[in-house]
Amino acid sequence: MINAVAETTPLTEKKSERYLSLDVLRGLTVALMIIVNTPGSWSTIYAPLRHATWHGFTVTDLVFPAFLFAVGNAMSFSMRKFSLQPDSVFLKKVFKRAAIIFLIGLGLRAFPFVAHAEGGGLEVIDFTAIRIMGVLQRIALAYLIGSLVVHYLKTKGAFIFSGVVLLGYWAVLYFFGDQPDPYSLEGNAALKFDLLFFSPVVLYKGYGIPFDPEGLLSTLPAAVNVIAGYLVGMAIQKFGNNLSTVFKLNLMGAALIVIALVWDLVFPINKALWTSSYTLHTIGLVMLVLAAIMLLIEVLKVRKWAYFFEVFGKNPLFIYAMSILIIKTLSFIKMDEQTRLSRWIYQNWFLSWSEGEFASLMFALAYMLVHWLMGYIMDRKRIYIRV
Repeated sequence: MINAVAETTPLTEKKSERYLSLDVLRGLTVALMIIVNTPGSWSTIYAPLRHATWHGFTVTDLVFPAFLFAVGNAMSFSMRKFSLQPDSVFLKKVFKRAAIIFLIGLGLRAFPFVAHAEGGGLEVIDFTAIRIMGVLQRIALAYLIGSLVVHYLKTKGAFIFSGVVLLGYWAVLYFFGDQPDPYSLEGNAALKFDLLFFSPVVLYKGYGIPFDPEGLLSTLPAAVNVIAGYLVGMAIQKFGNNLSTVFKLNLMGAALIVIALVWDLVFPINKALWTSSYTLHTIGLVMLVLAAIMLLIEVLKVRKWAYFFEVFGKNPLFIYAMSILIIKTLSFIKMDEQTRLSRWIYQNWFLSWSEGEFASLMFALAYMLVHWLMGYIMDRKRIYIRV
């Protein structure tokens, strides 16, 4: 299902330049995803590394939509090969890829498939209580929707589809949410929609009640982040990696941010609901980030710093999946009745010389660097895991 490709010939300069900014953007998001997902302690985290409690925005709230944007950006290159092929080839490829990513997400959610029993020993987990949705599952569905839209509706249709989704999602949340606050945690339409298909048992519990921030309905506006990445990628290919394109990206990104902030007055920026204002806000911000990366790499030719993030960007899904697999393994292994291996490492290797938020951040950075080393070894051996 997953192919490990060992490249024996060097990339051409043209191909390297064509993908470098994308690899760096993608790698930056993977590195940040690992950092925010694996603090030493969830009770001691610097404020910018926390998600907004409900309405609002932090730097951490940009990471996931930035990855979806990068997925769409990559599609602007990969989708071209389907233009001369039968629809059956295209459909088989995108549905297969989406299914594999979705199933990997489910597998990681269930891992290690057993739990410590109260009386000692191990017992098989209750598979009926596994959370169905999640980050990889949303990536899979958003990729699938985005691929179908850009393939069949083309550029103009993709713009229209995105506008209809963002406005329609606003209308659905407003008219089907509980008044007087249709965007509340308890009474939003996204939760009501998910409960039509899922038992509360399989929804995320991190908000105090069953509510999934990667639910079904809110995946529609998330797909717009993918489509936006595709459209920006097509625009970059059309206008070129030059200073003029950097200026256009900055201008459009700033315009989207302004629109989002105005919209926020009546439709709050909210990651958990993936509101339309949040979608535009994150697209605009990522465009500014991409413009900065392009300015440094393509225009100014300052590239030495980029390799660190390029390592993550060449095997993004594999490294992200391994970051979940390894931390869940460390959290499963018992050092004694009260302490798991992950906690033992944090206490003995980080809290022994630092404390509080700083110790928690150092653990997250060290964990991220371990995965960078993994990616570095894979890159040196030209091993790239592709779904």
